[in-house]
Amino acid sequence: MNTKRLQKIVKGFSNHRRIQIMELLETYPDLSLSDIASRTKINLKTAGEHTRRLDASGLIEKNYRGRDVIHSLTILGKNILTFLRKLE
Repeated sequence: MNTKRLQKIVKGFSNHRRIQIMELLETYPDLSLSDIASRTKINLKTAGEHTRRLDASGLIEKNYRGRDVIHSLTILGKNILTFLRKLE
């Protein structure tokens, strides 16, 4: 695998809030940004930045439903969560 791509993936989840968001999306798929912000108790702008980074690294995907943007884990995101649990 390309080492620059690996670096981008690792940077994508190298924050406790981002891991928390990924775990949240595993439990509750298809959440809006406001749902993510309220369930993680962070402000909307912060949640937006975290989801932007997760999306850019391929760990979550955004789907548009009318005015809402729905977030869900990708296969890569699920695999990363499995990997992280093995490190515990």
